[in-house]
Amino acid sequence: MAFGIGEEVEVCSREDGFLGSYYAATVVAHLENMNMYIVQYKELLKNDESGPLIERVLKNEVRPVPLEMVATDFSYLDKVDAYDNDGWWVGKITGKEGSNYNVYFETTGEEIAYPVSRLRFHLDWCSGKWVSTKKSLVLSSSNSTR
Repeated sequence: MAFGIGEEVEVCSREDGFLGSYYAATVVAHLENMNMYIVQYKELLKNDESGPLIERVLKNEVRPVPLEMVATDFSYLDKVDAYDNDGWWVGKITGKEGSNYNVYFETTGEEIAYPVSRLRFHLDWCSGKWVSTKKSLVLSSSNSTR
């Protein structure tokens, strides 16, 4: 799938300490001969904080913005994305305390509590389709190419 200039996407980080996290960005250019995109991040800033970070990323690190699903409840071991440090981090629900859900992150070994407003069901982008590990989720194909 090719993304057009101005299209909103998410970029998966492959850097140490950020592995498996996703960041909102906009496509600035498509470098077809290099199989890359130039993206401008929405939340990440340049090192000197003078403006949004712009960088080249591999085509396979870019995916559409996931389907919007309102999540009101999660179950034990549901795979989720938690919004933290300007990006979405993949984890698993390990419990609930009051209105917060505990999320365990395999990449860091941490368990952190989040309100439901900072969580979403995790979806993988595979062969041009959104795929969920949660069997009860029904994914609309009409929104899968945003």
